Amino acid sequence: MTAIDQAAARSLPGLPRDADGPVFREPWEAQAFALAVALHERGLFGWDEWAALLGEEIKAAQRAGDPDTGATYYHHWLAAFERLVARKGIADGAALAHYHDAWARAAGRTPHGSPIELTAADFLPK
Repeated sequence: MTAIDQAAARSLPGLPRDADGPVFREPWEAQAFALAVALHERGLFGWDEWAALLGEEIKAAQRAGDPDTGATYYHHWLAAFERLVARKGIADGAALAHYHDAWARAAGRTPHGSPIELTAADFLPK
């Protein structure tokens, strides 16, 4: 684990981890973590800002009934990440929705256990 990953692991609320660092249940969780680390390394945000956004997402989810068992942690991570990239002007809500829909189409045709592959057709309007 890099020094940046270690800093993130120490400073973020509720980050699932073991003695070696962050723990991921699914590959997408590791990818979401890596995206946030990459944007931090590029100076887009500080860990304090990130932790505040993530904390807001977790608290909102708890108010909405999330039992906070840890199973939904990276769902909150992803929601915070989407808010952050919109706030920083990297992608607006429409762009995020466009990519979400493309991934949903690709996932819908992909057999369980197989890698999801996006095609140009996934980005076309329905």
